Amino acid sequence: MPVITYREAIRHALAEELARDPNVVVLGEEVAQFHGAYKVTEGLLEKFGPQRIVDTPISEAGFIGMGLGASMLGVRPVMELMFWSFYSVAFDQILNNAANVRYMSGGQIHCPIVIRGPANGGTNVGATHSHTPENVLASHPGVKVVVPATPADAKGLLKSAIRDNDPVFFLENTILYGLEGEVPDGDILIPLGLADVKRAGTDLTIVTYGRCVLHSLAAAELLQKEHDISVEVVDLRSIRPLDLDTVLASVAKTHRVLVVEEQKPFCGVGAQLAYMIQREAFDELDAPIARLCTVDAPAIYSPPVEIEQLPNPQRILNAALAVLA
Repeated sequence: MPVITYREAIRHALAEELARDPNVVVLGEEVAQFHGAYKVTEGLLEKFGPQRIVDTPISEAGFIGMGLGASMLGVRPVMELMFWSFYSVAFDQILNNAANVRYMSGGQIHCPIVIRGPANGGTNVGATHSHTPENVLASHPGVKVVVPATPADAKGLLKSAIRDNDPVFFLENTILYGLEGEVPDGDILIPLGLADVKRAGTDLTIVTYGRCVLHSLAAAELLQKEHDISVEVVDLRSIRPLDLDTVLASVAKTHRVLVVEEQKPFCGVGAQLAYMIQREAFDELDAPIARLCTVDAPAIYSPPVEIEQLPNPQRILNAALAVLA
């Protein structure tokens, strides 16, 4: 299989869907002439023209609202946010209108819109540009929330998101844009709501998503090498819908669980997941469910301190050893 970057995988998904369906359009700040703030959309304007690749004003509420209205009329907009931190500017459009239009219309109107862009810390851009809002987004019925960790998942999940008739919020990571990985050629589709076991193991299940998948895999290798501990790493890939069956199957095998997320701990995705695991698989657990999150404070600007604020392999390793103790 070809080896390409996470950035290129997203670009390939966009190009393939633009070519497949004339109703697909890409809109956002600097997506056309500047090729995207992170060069994800590079070359698309030249290939598909300004009617399909559209630069917008710096007004998230405005252009997200425009995309929402277009989606109700049969267009399939893919909207790029320069940072997911700016979703709050369009909160009403995203979580009041897009999330509810199908229900408010009695199922007569669909909203096949994708909103994508980076949502992560670790780049030293401060507290106003480092949000991970998947918990807020997923708490609203009517939407889907996807957080891919690898180039192959980014491509397959984005293609499925574009074809979905619900609003899909696609959270990427600026640090992953240069990550290389094998990505199959052709029309690969990964269903939304299907987790993936990235590493098999028998002693502990780590449930995670996004960049924390890579940190968890690194920690699992260290645990195997240094402590002879076998760790299974389950990548959720999709926060909503959530593949609880894959998680529970892993718990039944290892009987111990550590949830790792680049979220603040209070009201995080991991809190809901821990509740669901104990509700459905309490008798399988040989130890309390543990969580490893970002330290509960606004994103720290200092580069060396921010590294320690976020999950990293050593913090995950220490948390795993505590669960196994």
